[in-house]
Amino acid sequence: MKKIIDFKATKCKHCYKCVRNCDVKAIMIKDGKAEIIPELCVLCGHCLQVCPQSAKTLISDLDMVKYMVSRGEKVIVSIAPSYMGLLKHHSIGQINTALRKLGFTDVRETSEGAAVVTAEYDRLLAEGKMENIITTCCPSVNDLVEIYYPELVPMLAPVVSPMVAHGMMLRKEYGRDAKIVFLGPCIAKKKEAADERHPGFINAVLNFNDINQWLEEKDIVISECEDTPFKQLDPKVNRLYPITNGVVSSILATQKKADAYHKFYVHGTKNCMDLCESLVKGEIKNCFIEMNMCSGGCVKGPTVEDDAFISRFKIKLDMEESIPQEPVDERGLAQAMEGLDFGKRFENHAPRDPMPSEEKIREILAEIGKTKPEDELNCGACGYPTCREKAIAVYQGKAELNMCIPYMHDKAESLANLVMETSPNLVLIVDQDLKIREYSAVGEKFFGKTRQEALQMYLYEFIDPADFQWVFETKNSIHGKKVTYSDYNNLSTLQNIVYIEKEDVVLATLIDITREEEQARQDYETKLETIDLAQKVIHKQMMVAQEIAGLLGETTADTKTTLTKLCHSLLEDGKESEVK
Repeated sequence: MKKIIDFKATKCKHCYKCVRNCDVKAIMIKDGKAEIIPELCVLCGHCLQVCPQSAKTLISDLDMVKYMVSRGEKVIVSIAPSYMGLLKHHSIGQINTALRKLGFTDVRETSEGAAVVTAEYDRLLAEGKMENIITTCCPSVNDLVEIYYPELVPMLAPVVSPMVAHGMMLRKEYGRDAKIVFLGPCIAKKKEAADERHPGFINAVLNFNDINQWLEEKDIVISECEDTPFKQLDPKVNRLYPITNGVVSSILATQKKADAYHKFYVHGTKNCMDLCESLVKGEIKNCFIEMNMCSGGCVKGPTVEDDAFISRFKIKLDMEESIPQEPVDERGLAQAMEGLDFGKRFENHAPRDPMPSEEKIREILAEIGKTKPEDELNCGACGYPTCREKAIAVYQGKAELNMCIPYMHDKAESLANLVMETSPNLVLIVDQDLKIREYSAVGEKFFGKTRQEALQMYLYEFIDPADFQWVFETKNSIHGKKVTYSDYNNLSTLQNIVYIEKEDVVLATLIDITREEEQARQDYETKLETIDLAQKVIHKQMMVAQEIAGLLGETTADTKTTLTKLCHSLLEDGKESEVK
C-alpha cells in the first residue's frame, strides 16, 4: 500500500500528542520519534490535526491529477456531497462549471453512488436476516471493525461505499481508459481506493484543500462562475449522506414499507468504539446503525480546517433545509445499477501482537520505578491510558521506557541533584541581575557559603562578577580561564562560563586547581634550584678545566725545552766524531 500520511522525523519533538489522540494506538515511538503503524491505522486523521509541529502531512495526488488533465486524458471527477457545505458557491451548478474549467471531462456527484448504497441497505433491511446492520460508507469505520472488533465483521453491511459504487458506475459509463478522481474531505478514501477487493475503480483521491489550491492557481472563483446544472441522475435525499443521520434519513425517505430494525446514528471515534464494545457484549439487537468516525459527519473530515468558513451545525441545518427528502427516480437508478455487483466481503484483519505475561509486565514496570500498584500513576502523559497498557506496548515494540514523563522527570531531577551534591566542581547559575539561582554543595568549601546562604545572595557579594557580566553582554563563552581568589586562601580555579539563551542565565563551573597550581609553583622552584646548581657545577668544571689546562701548558713547555736541548746536544756530538 502506498504511503498516505508522510512523517517528518526531524520535526517530532517528543510531545506524544499524536499517541494521546490516537484512540486505536496505531502510532509507535522508535528512537524517540513517532511512526504510524500502517496495518493498525484506521486513517481517522486525528494525528494530522493535532500535531503541533506539522510533523505529519498528507500525501497529495494533485500533481498526478494535473498531469492526467494536461495530457488530455478523459478525467472524470466524483465529488462528495459534502461539497455543498464546504465549497463557497451560490448554486451547485457553479461548482460544476469551476471544475470543468480545470479540465475535467465530466463532473459527477458521488451521491449517485449513495443512492445505489441506499437501495442495497433497503434490501438488507427488507430481508431482515442480519442481527444488526452497521453501515459501511465510512472506510475508517470498516477498518475499525476489521482490525479491532473482528467479531463484528458479520454485522457490517456487505455493500461497497458510495465512492466505490460511483466509481463502478462511471467505469461502466466511460470505459476502462477513463481516469476517475474522487474529491472529498476524507483521507481514508485513499486507502479504500487501493483496496484489492474492488480495484481499478478510483484512480486518484483529492481533498477540498487540493482543489481550492488548484482553483486559486488558475484564478477561478467558484461564486463567479456560471451555473451549469448537473444533468445526470438526481441523487435527491442521498445528498444528505455527509451529515449526521444522513444515511438514516435517506433510508426512511426511500423505504416503501417498514422493517423490524431500530435505526440510529453514532459519530466520533470514541463513540464508535464504545458502541462496538456494546455490540461485542451482545447488548444491542435488531438495529440499523449509521456509523461515522468523524465527529459531526463527513463535513468535519480530517482535511477540513478548524477555521472553515461555516460551522458543521450550520451546514447540517442548511443541507436538511435545501435538499428535498425525496427518493431517487427508481427507473434511472435501476438503469445505473444494471450489470454491476455492489457487494463487498469484509474480513478479519486483527493484528497478532504478542502479549506479555503478568510477570513480564511487572518487570517492565519495575524498570521505570513502578514496583507497587500505588506507583502506577496512570497519568496518560505517554499517550496510553494506564501504565500497564504502556508496559504492554513496550513489550510489543510500540513504545519506549523513557516515554514515562514522571519517571524521566524524577530521574533527571535525581541525576541533577546527584551532580550538584557530589561534583567536586562548583556549579553556579546566575540571572541577569547576578542573583544566584543555583549553587552546588561544594561551594561551601570554596567560599565558605552554604547553598542555602548562597541562594539568598548576589554573586558580587563574595566574588568579582566581571567575567559573568561580560558573558551576559556579549553572549560569548569563556573557557579554561584561571582565576585566583586571594581573599579565599589564594583559591585557584579554572573557570568555564557560558550563556544559556533559553533560560537567559549564565552557567559557570569552577574547578579547584589550587593544589595543582601549588604543585606547579613548587615544581618551578625546583627547576630554578636545579638550574642554579647546574650553573655552579658548570662554573666549577670550567675552573678545573682551566687549572688542568694551565698545568698541562707548563709541563708541555718544560718538555719542549728539555727535548730541544737534547736534540742540540746530539747534533753537536755528531760533528765532533766526523772531525776526528
